[in-house]
Amino acid sequence: MNIQEAKQEIIHTVQAYLKKDETGSYEIPTERQRPILMIGPPGIGKTAIMEQVARECGINLVSYTITHHTRQSAIGLPFISKRSYGGKEYSVTEYTMSEIIASVYDQIEASGVQEGILFLDEINCVSETLAPTMLQFLQYKTFGPHKVPEGFVIVTAGNPPQYNRSVRDFDIVTLDRMKKIVIEEDYPAWKDYAYRIGIHGAVMAYLEIRRDHFYSIRTEIDDRYFVTARGWEDLSRVIGVYEKLGIPVTENLVLQYIQDPEIARHFAAYYDLYNKYRNVYHVPDILEGRAAAPQGMKNAPFDEKLSLLGLLIDALGGEFRDYAFGLDRQRLLYDQVLSLRAGLAEGGRASQLAEALGAALTKDLEKKLRAKMISRDEEKVRRSVLALLGDLQKKLVLEETGDRSQDFALVKTWFQEGEKARKDQAKKAGDHLTHVFSYLADTYGEGQEMVIFLTELSGGYYSLKYVSECGNEAYYRYNRLLLLRDQREALQSQVLELMDL
Repeated sequence: MNIQEAKQEIIHTVQAYLKKDETGSYEIPTERQRPILMIGPPGIGKTAIMEQVARECGINLVSYTITHHTRQSAIGLPFISKRSYGGKEYSVTEYTMSEIIASVYDQIEASGVQEGILFLDEINCVSETLAPTMLQFLQYKTFGPHKVPEGFVIVTAGNPPQYNRSVRDFDIVTLDRMKKIVIEEDYPAWKDYAYRIGIHGAVMAYLEIRRDHFYSIRTEIDDRYFVTARGWEDLSRVIGVYEKLGIPVTENLVLQYIQDPEIARHFAAYYDLYNKYRNVYHVPDILEGRAAAPQGMKNAPFDEKLSLLGLLIDALGGEFRDYAFGLDRQRLLYDQVLSLRAGLAEGGRASQLAEALGAALTKDLEKKLRAKMISRDEEKVRRSVLALLGDLQKKLVLEETGDRSQDFALVKTWFQEGEKARKDQAKKAGDHLTHVFSYLADTYGEGQEMVIFLTELSGGYYSLKYVSECGNEAYYRYNRLLLLRDQREALQSQVLELMDL
């Protein structure tokens, strides 16, 4: 299965394991809750999906790369204690609590949530001294004498032997106590995730053209060369920062992430070409409806057309992500304004209430960060709201009158100005989408280029969110036209088949 199918399977497993009966006991007893074993190539996103699963299920996540541990840190350190047997006292060896088990309890304390996932990566690459401990853990969910707390689902991950010489095979007795999931690399499954986190347009456009370069491992006599999903994601992030800093993106930089000289060279050349297309086609002018299609563009090479579509999708995708961010920020800010109004009704002072709200939000954010139960996007929204509350508090210090209705009117006006700016931004994104449709229709008509563009829009999380919430007549119109065309062609094919009978 692909990584997205594996994610859904793990979510279902977590839901099943944590389902309780009417007495409050788990429907599947903990001793029958098989640990999950994910086997798949390196860099495919196994750790990333565990973070998504934990957030979507609202539970804890404790992660370890088990190859970084020794037997002592996994099962605890031995110490001598005294025991009495048959009236005589003996010295016996006991063990301190495992670092891993202690981390689970620390996470429960930090979050206040009793349930979660204990994720152990590279489980089949442990050292020889740690291997028996891992087998005991997988079979009995204990490290030494200490058991994983009830309510924690165990998920492990490992690489197939062809990717790692240190891999150890599990025996049948151990495998018969596990729920094994085999994951394969799959570009279409990764693409949805890539659009959602904003992978650089050059990477997305290149991989649309060269899907065989998405994931590659090849071995030669003197070396091994590899390209992974993790490599593309990390390269994307560094390219974005380099562009902001005005630092050139070179083949040497690409090779540090895409560790196959041939693919790195191809992508570096394509990145230069992508930037050339960005200048030639004047994407900002297309978005504003000021650009006409260049002469001969309809007959341009297909990879050039894909590059232009990638540039347009990337530009619009940024605006759709900004729309979602602005909406989340205003919703959270609206809750703060309601709390401020309630505080004013109870006799509070507006500036002090704004300061207190900021302090409470900061405390809540710090708790979520300590508990690792907040995504990067959620953190960004909260930090933006904190900055806005700080601005509001300063404004109120200067302008508040002490009259509750007048002071709330100040707050309301301030909030409405922000909401107007958000709506203006949303409308601008819709206008840009409409202009892009017009440009593509003038350039390509209803050909395969329009089909590709619509398919990418409909498959993107943020573009679909924007269209479903804000609407766009051009999107609906071309979607209907292409659907009718497909239906018409299907009917024509059926008629021809009947005529041949």
